Amino acid sequence: MLKIITLNLNGIRSASRREFFRWLTRQRADVVCVQELKAQAADLSDAMRAPGRLHGRFHYAEKKGYSGVGLYAGRAPDRVTEGIGRRDIDAEGRYLRADFGALSVISVYLPSGSAGEHRQKIKFHFMAQFLPHLKNLAAEGREILLCGDWNIAHKEIDLRNWRGNRKNSGFLPEERAWLTRVFDELGWVDVYRRLHPDATGAAYTWWSNRGQSWAKNVGWRIDYHIATPGLAATAKRAAIYKAKRFSDHAPLTIEYDYPLA
Repeated sequence: MLKIITLNLNGIRSASRREFFRWLTRQRADVVCVQELKAQAADLSDAMRAPGRLHGRFHYAEKKGYSGVGLYAGRAPDRVTEGIGRRDIDAEGRYLRADFGALSVISVYLPSGSAGEHRQKIKFHFMAQFLPHLKNLAAEGREILLCGDWNIAHKEIDLRNWRGNRKNSGFLPEERAWLTRVFDELGWVDVYRRLHPDATGAAYTWWSNRGQSWAKNVGWRIDYHIATPGLAATAKRAAIYKAKRFSDHAPLTIEYDYPLA
């Protein structure tokens, strides 16, 4: 089985202090995608760069203490690509692709618009540029998996207080319609929903730090495995780890009956 984990760390140094890497080395994952490093290369310890048998590659944001994505793997990728080729987007460190034979795994982190109108415009700009990129990826003829924090809850089933969030970033009609296009027009598959089409509270991967969101499970499902249909069809098991908190997100693990060449 091919075991792949994704987690928004909300700071790699913070997650390390919360013993994320101790947990990770016990998981025996083949590939791990992480987002929101909030760090530069000089900030990472050896344990953060290469936890256990895994070795990491990273795409850092230019702004210190901000964004950034990473990918760990048990074997060296054949090729690694940082960014989508657009300077304005790639400066924020949101996309890292690793090719393993006929399979590509991508760690991706879409912007959040919750900080205000300016950031929501940046999020919409990213979405506009990312859609044709996703179309081109789908046309490559490879099996591809995009793992990460997409900062969009797709449907009402994907968050607890959907009625009160219809005008909030992350559940705006335009964002949800865009994600529907990703699935219905471009043919990408929401792998967790393929395995668990009706899951509600058990499916949440992020909880606000406000109030008692975690304690009351007032969560959102905004972290995804999004795959080409062939790869998605091989998915066998999915799990969201909540026994210990490493960040405000929870790790999402999916196992595929697919060889890592």
